[in-house]
Amino acid sequence: MTTLTDPSVLPKTKKPSDSAFKQQRLPAWQPILTAGTVLPTFFVIGIAFIPVGIGLLYFSEEVKEHSIDYTNCISNSSASGNETKCADIIALNSSAVCYCEINFTLTNEFGGNVYMYYGLTNFYQNHRRYVKSRDDNQLLGQLSQTPSSDCKPFAYSYVNNTEMPIAPCGAIANSLFSDELTLWSHVHQNFVPLLNYGIAWPSDKSIKFANPKGYDTLEDAFKDYAKPKNWSKAIYELDTKNISNNGFQNEDLIVWMRTAALPSFRKLYRRIDHSQDSFKGGLVRGNYSLIVKYSYPVAAFEGTKRMILSTTSLLGGKNPFLGIAYIVVGCVCLILGIALLIIHIKCSKSTNQMINVNQNTPYQ
Repeated sequence: MTTLTDPSVLPKTKKPSDSAFKQQRLPAWQPILTAGTVLPTFFVIGIAFIPVGIGLLYFSEEVKEHSIDYTNCISNSSASGNETKCADIIALNSSAVCYCEINFTLTNEFGGNVYMYYGLTNFYQNHRRYVKSRDDNQLLGQLSQTPSSDCKPFAYSYVNNTEMPIAPCGAIANSLFSDELTLWSHVHQNFVPLLNYGIAWPSDKSIKFANPKGYDTLEDAFKDYAKPKNWSKAIYELDTKNISNNGFQNEDLIVWMRTAALPSFRKLYRRIDHSQDSFKGGLVRGNYSLIVKYSYPVAAFEGTKRMILSTTSLLGGKNPFLGIAYIVVGCVCLILGIALLIIHIKCSKSTNQMINVNQNTPYQ
């Protein structure tokens, strides 16, 4: 005979079990927002953020920069009275060689370590398909005759009517920045020494990029591979003077492969060699010339190119945004704190009034 307590005859129910967790009887804490807790928070944030912002802005202003837009520079080979832009020459013949020169003056001394950057505008390296267009296994030196499908349509190229895989494949590598920038110092009557290594993240060079192993030379390793379509050199010819900066470990390539988040960006191009006597203290004031071997087209996407010389500070390069943001947030917090304090003083109830509130107290 069954009883009412027999589980087999109990009615089915969706009621949760009577536990502290399922019935929400666990201990909890909820902050009570009062004037005594909120107002000090606003004032503390304001008082702390404004000095920090001023400090960040100060360090940013300590950085010296000089930028030169050379998008429309005039070819050195232009006839007198008939100035021809290098951009127009490259547009007519992508394999043409065009040199241009721009004179400029540094009005202030650039002390300490000086770096050269190239900057591009309206170039969307953050496009989803562009970012994916690479073969990380290939860049690690694990060559294959079948590159990643993400590299299409920059995975294969025809050489002497023979289809060959491209190394490095993909849209990112294919669009590698190719202008060559040099500086002439009229003060020293000599070229400014520039270093093309030590410009990439050490972690990138040691972990993400490696040359194929087991070959006598890099040329042997890449003999069955084609260069990217837009390149004028093969991967093993990027830096023949420095073996550790050649092939997949070329730092210009590594810097370019780290895609930018915004369409207007700058990337580190060279470091000034401060080991030479004339440039130990940086760049002195005076006249300089930027000499450009112009080969990188930007007219197709309505972009611009520029060269930037910059020093650094304790916090890195020039970036006033963070300092301005801290100051703005601090000022807003102080203004809100003062406004809420005035409202609290004028409109709040006294302690006795709050204690004596009951259901018969009229609403005011």
